[in-house]
Amino acid sequence: MSTSRPIALVTGASRGIGRAIALELARNGFDLAANDLSHSNDLETVVAEIKANGVDALALPFDVSDLGSHEIALTNIENGLGPLTTLVNNAGVGVMHRGDPLDVSEASFERCMTVNAKALFFLCQAVARRLLAQTRDPARPRSIINITSSNATAVAVPRSEYCASKAAAAMISKCFAARLGPEGIAVYDVQPGLIETPMTEAVIDGYKQRAADGLCLFPWVGKPEDVAQVVASLATDRLPYTTGHVISVDGGMLVPRF
Repeated sequence: MSTSRPIALVTGASRGIGRAIALELARNGFDLAANDLSHSNDLETVVAEIKANGVDALALPFDVSDLGSHEIALTNIENGLGPLTTLVNNAGVGVMHRGDPLDVSEASFERCMTVNAKALFFLCQAVARRLLAQTRDPARPRSIINITSSNATAVAVPRSEYCASKAAAAMISKCFAARLGPEGIAVYDVQPGLIETPMTEAVIDGYKQRAADGLCLFPWVGKPEDVAQVVASLATDRLPYTTGHVISVDGGMLVPRF
């Protein structure tokens, strides 16, 4: 066990944005607890890739929406790696069916809210309590980084319940930033825009054309590594004296234009 390196928990780390974040943090000298819903070959593979960077890592499968699992998971991190310094809340779900808000089911709404907002809130809470119990060390920056979405701001009518959950997650980030700022713990809301991932595979080609046609200021869609580099910059305090901010990784998509 190493306690000299910073230690991060990344939820939803087996693929897409979460995988890229875990690997980028490893390249920046973090030990990693890589979470996914269950044990899988993808999760074991990313743990092996993390370790190939000369840091320690453990696979930490648990359902973030099971609030009773949070304390168990955090204790396992402390026992296996050491005291946590960084939480990256990346795990999330999309809608069960795209369509008219008038047709959204309670099940789809509850699923989005439970995973994207409720689980995020209570994992922030559990980690914050442990961070506050630590002796403050300026040499070990502490942070909570929530991966929300540009849909926290921008309406997507066919995914209204997803938008609502991400807007809630964005406000949760601000609330924790206000609470933890006096303790020197930074909290950020990273809002990816059009990112090419397994989750967006079915629709990304259409968005590539829309980006090229001017939806984004950069006429292309982003990669998971783009988000990962932003997260690593925040986690390593390369944006000092910042907290509570929204960091839009969206190629300028949300810039108002006339």
